[in-house]
Amino acid sequence: MLIRGESAIVTGAASGLGAATAQRLAEQGAKVAVLDFDLTGAERVAGEIGGIAVQVDVSDADAVKSAVDAACEGLGQVPRIAVNCAGVGLAARIVGREGKLSFDVFEKTLKVNLFGTYHVMSHAAARMVELEPLETTERGVIVNTASVAYEDGQVGQAAYSASKGAIAAMCLPAAREFARHGIRVVAIAPGLFHTPMMEGLPEEVTTKITADIPFPARLGQPEEYALLAEQIITNPFLNGTTIRLDGAVRLPPR
Repeated sequence: MLIRGESAIVTGAASGLGAATAQRLAEQGAKVAVLDFDLTGAERVAGEIGGIAVQVDVSDADAVKSAVDAACEGLGQVPRIAVNCAGVGLAARIVGREGKLSFDVFEKTLKVNLFGTYHVMSHAAARMVELEPLETTERGVIVNTASVAYEDGQVGQAAYSASKGAIAAMCLPAAREFARHGIRVVAIAPGLFHTPMMEGLPEEVTTKITADIPFPARLGQPEEYALLAEQIITNPFLNGTTIRLDGAVRLPPR
């Protein structure tokens, strides 16, 4: 699918991977709806790229429907592109100190990461099926964000790994379901990236983390995620798969 002249929804786009993706798509000629819980950040990014900002709590299905409707109205057309970058990276052991359980962390992580992705994918696809197909017979493409933690989950990442594993697992059945409508679904599983979550870590911790990355021996840049999202959108034969973007890293247990 050619990006120029199309419109896109990007969630979690006030910062990190989402902001870089919104920027990249705008540079390629798309009009972008910047969706995020942080409205101030969304408005800043939207102002920089000539897009529109929409506040949304992706864990709330009704809020997502309203946000997608608002995005369609603000963009003046139904977006053929949806990229899900919204997520949280909460960490907790299943059974912590003194037997403390962490179901609250598990529940919140799945609501934001998994349910949020499912809500946006559902409402975006429901609007895409109404579109006329392009010359390529495509109607749309949805890019979801998993994580290498779905395969390499570390201690304390049970909730995060479960949420990202489910995103990877639903990629193929979603692609198969939407195939008759000409809508592709692909997931990206980023490794260790320079995002706001990483920026809060002490320098010595970041140094230790990057030492485990074979090549390039550094954190990934959000622009590299955005580049892969662009390549997925423009390559019509990429469908129903999860792509690791990780510099060949395999996370150790801790």
